[in-house]
Amino acid sequence: MEYLTRGLIAVKTDQGVFVSWRFLGTDHETTAFHLYRDGKRITRDPIAESTNFLDQNGTADAVYQVAAVNKGREEKLSKEAPVWRENVLEVPLAKPEGGVTPDGKPYTYSANDASVGDVDGDGEYEIILKWDPSNSKDNAHDGYTGEVLIDAYKLDGTFLWRINLGRNIRAGAHYTQFMVYDLDGDGKAEIAMKTADGTTDGKGHIIGDEHADFRNEQGRILSGPEYLTVFKGETGEELTTVEYEPPRGKLEDWGDGYGNRMDRFLAGIAYLDGERPSLVMARGYYTRAVLVAYDFRNGRLKKRWVFDSNHPGHEAYAGQGNHSLSVADVDGDGKDEIIYGAMAVDHDGTGLYSTGLGHGDAMHVGDLDPSRKGLEVFQVHEDATKPYGLSLRDAGTGEILWGVHAGTDVGRGMAAHIDPSYKGSLVWGIDPPGNDGMSYGLFTSKGEKISDKAPASANFAIWWDGDLVRELLDHDWDGTIGRPKIEKWDAENGCLKTVFQPAGVLSNNGTKGNPVLQANLFGDWREEVIWRTEDSSALRIYTTTHLTRHRFYTLMHDPVYRLGIAWQNTAYNQPPHTSFYLGTGMEKPPKPALYIAGSKAEAPL
Repeated sequence: MEYLTRGLIAVKTDQGVFVSWRFLGTDHETTAFHLYRDGKRITRDPIAESTNFLDQNGTADAVYQVAAVNKGREEKLSKEAPVWRENVLEVPLAKPEGGVTPDGKPYTYSANDASVGDVDGDGEYEIILKWDPSNSKDNAHDGYTGEVLIDAYKLDGTFLWRINLGRNIRAGAHYTQFMVYDLDGDGKAEIAMKTADGTTDGKGHIIGDEHADFRNEQGRILSGPEYLTVFKGETGEELTTVEYEPPRGKLEDWGDGYGNRMDRFLAGIAYLDGERPSLVMARGYYTRAVLVAYDFRNGRLKKRWVFDSNHPGHEAYAGQGNHSLSVADVDGDGKDEIIYGAMAVDHDGTGLYSTGLGHGDAMHVGDLDPSRKGLEVFQVHEDATKPYGLSLRDAGTGEILWGVHAGTDVGRGMAAHIDPSYKGSLVWGIDPPGNDGMSYGLFTSKGEKISDKAPASANFAIWWDGDLVRELLDHDWDGTIGRPKIEKWDAENGCLKTVFQPAGVLSNNGTKGNPVLQANLFGDWREEVIWRTEDSSALRIYTTTHLTRHRFYTLMHDPVYRLGIAWQNTAYNQPPHTSFYLGTGMEKPPKPALYIAGSKAEAPL
């Protein structure tokens, strides 16, 4: 796992200055903290019950530091943290110029999905951002697109590099899945993604034939070489490139003859040996599905295994994938599995199980039912002929614990602990707004229907305020743009109440209304959320200033959550979940077994 500093932040509020910092997975459970303002200690006794503090005497021009206390001994002070004027950090962007497609149509760029990783080993995250052209396409639609650009920024807005994927990579949610992770354990993150002839790395080097143009008259790319490239996170420089597996082969093998379902890509990071991360790249899910795992060691990609639903004996695994995937150790052997929609692939590349319930648009993996051992999967399904449109299953065995017959495509679904009256997650499925937001009811993790009416939001869930109940992150859609918001479920009145709605920012991906990224980026265990400004000149990172008496290690040191941040940008973005139940009536979370990558294993600053 990556080395992290204390991630100390300070925010001016009406009551004073809210200060928040990380409790790390490597900290002892008795670790406490002293807090300093302008070089002077302001805590009489070490803070042991939380990792946030309201300094009622704090001012906007103060600076703060924190020091861990172990066995009565105070350790080094953290770096100084200046006070933010508001609960937002603005990261300026180098917005690219637009262009014109071969058929003469202009396009512009907007900031789209992002991921984070520590590319320089300083213990702070950098942002890796995808720029989406205004003519990006769903695979079902013909047309040329602009080129896909990938940028790297430090949190202060320092521009690090830009990768241009070139004309032979089409723009759209299903094409470019970029993985940001320390793949080789040197303490610095790499970036891995599909590339092609004409891709330009962060140093200006061009991969393959820079003059090649494989676009057909429909703007699709159905021929030409396909590559998988690992880039150096610090510079954007190409480190190694191999042929992308699997190749296209026959278009019809993927479910159609025009390149729609063939070009459905997914990706993730998994600890397949239980110790070091592997890169998993995938293609297809409507019919044929292929997953390929790699290890990146000593500057090279080495293939670990291939899982192909076309292989003999794998017939039950065809047509089971989602528009996203998840990664977790679901069978308790200490090694990660890939949850690929309605089926799962074991750590060794063999099929673990297939439920046969088929493709769906949303899936959530976590300890949804804390009364049961292990993890669960909640999924919605598209095929109206299947017995269930919503299902909850044992993540390790595929056993269907319960389900709801829908008789139609259930467009979206959510699992989150939103009501303190019920231990565990509540789950629900809804049809998107075009179908009047039809609800199938609100269910406990045991399958008990507690209401005919479910929250109208089934997008993201976020830990935002100070309690253990999760809020819902979504948007208001006015037909052209999405206005982001965070809401809380009012169980007594059966409605959502807006608790945070910033001005001047937009959500991503049309009616899906996703954030640029949601993750526990700094401060205590609550999550931050990134949205783009209306003109995409900057990203805005919002953090909570609610006090909480609860203390957990940073969610980025929970293996399921951290890997969820890595795959969050994949196709239909889904929210991250933890490996343990975080909610009302929870038990103490297990301490993660971590090895800190690189050479910075000393006390974090």
